[in-house]
Amino acid sequence: MAIYVRPFVTSIAHIEGCPRRNCGPGCARDTSGWEYHIKLVLPNGEHFEERKKSPMNGKAATQRYAEERAAHVVRASVAPQVAANKEVMTVSEFQESFLTYSKTNNKPSTVAAKLVALRVHLVPFFGAMKLDAIGPAEVERFKAAKLDEDLEKKSINNHLAVLRKLLNLAVEWGALDRAPRVRAFRGKPQLISEDEYLTFDEADRLVRAAEPGWRPFLVVGLKTGLRVGELLALKWQDIDLVAGHLVVRRTLWRDQEGPPKGGTNRKVDLSDEALATLKGHRHLKGPYVFCAASGARLTHSMVKDVVPSACRRAGLGKRITTHGLRHTFASHLVMLGASLKAVQELLGHESIEMTLRYSHLTPDVKREAVRLLDRPEKLGDIRETEVSEKKNPRVSPGVDGAGKGI
Repeated sequence: MAIYVRPFVTSIAHIEGCPRRNCGPGCARDTSGWEYHIKLVLPNGEHFEERKKSPMNGKAATQRYAEERAAHVVRASVAPQVAANKEVMTVSEFQESFLTYSKTNNKPSTVAAKLVALRVHLVPFFGAMKLDAIGPAEVERFKAAKLDEDLEKKSINNHLAVLRKLLNLAVEWGALDRAPRVRAFRGKPQLISEDEYLTFDEADRLVRAAEPGWRPFLVVGLKTGLRVGELLALKWQDIDLVAGHLVVRRTLWRDQEGPPKGGTNRKVDLSDEALATLKGHRHLKGPYVFCAASGARLTHSMVKDVVPSACRRAGLGKRITTHGLRHTFASHLVMLGASLKAVQELLGHESIEMTLRYSHLTPDVKREAVRLLDRPEKLGDIRETEVSEKKNPRVSPGVDGAGKGI
């Protein structure tokens, strides 16, 4: 038996001359999460191989999951054959098992999202169907029905992701022999519009017009790009005012603290303005950076009107939400020339596709590259030749060369 655990590669930027297969370390790889690769020789002599992205976060958790998966395959190979007339459960019957698995392996916010997707969308459509009756045709009919209900394609894709995970779990638990392919909508990421972020001038006006007690909250949100839940769960122990950075270790969702989105901590360097603001805001009320006068942690409902209210006080034509501070942070970085990869890491996006929503704000680097052709330096090879000749003049045959050897 062999089990391999490695980072899950989402894309590879091949260097020039790369053979594409068995490429070397010079090719840059974008990764997201972990994958496992199982190779087995079963007791009945058959070979089993499976390589998939892990549903777990972390290398150690993926290793344990792969070992459990391998043990399950071995047990299934020696188990008595199931009768051919085995009754297959319906989606409604299997959903409780799926939610139980989700509650023990996902964050509360993820469990709540799956519960809504099941009860509101998936079960009303697929609930009476047996698991093995769901195929590509049924999936396409579901997509068409949801489009008729004016749902966004992104929302439908989220529901299809829940369906895909439910069917894959049914296969893993032996309730289904084979999961059908669930094809989601494909398309370019929705670009961030001008109404979703503030310009540099608008951001300055927002901070100046805000109530003094909320200015630190707004500045830190604008200069770090933290999500609302991450701002509310931020503690002083997460901030290094000497080194000038903070670490996002938790988030707040419905008064529950849990790991940040993606399940991993991330480090965010602080700008001079953010650092000065936090030093000036330092207090001893309690462990939370942003809290009530009593030191109690703030809630989402307490801060939901802070940004809209500041927009009104500043006389802005835009009415962004608190999440708009995050959009503004990312937009400003991209407009100033920061790489999308750096912005992805600062925002904590699992994939670069999410960050590509800001790509249209990048400076026009292609136009600047083409303008290089209009500069005098394009004749550099000729000028270099002329300078070289002045330093090392050619020796002409005849009179100029006469006497050189005398």
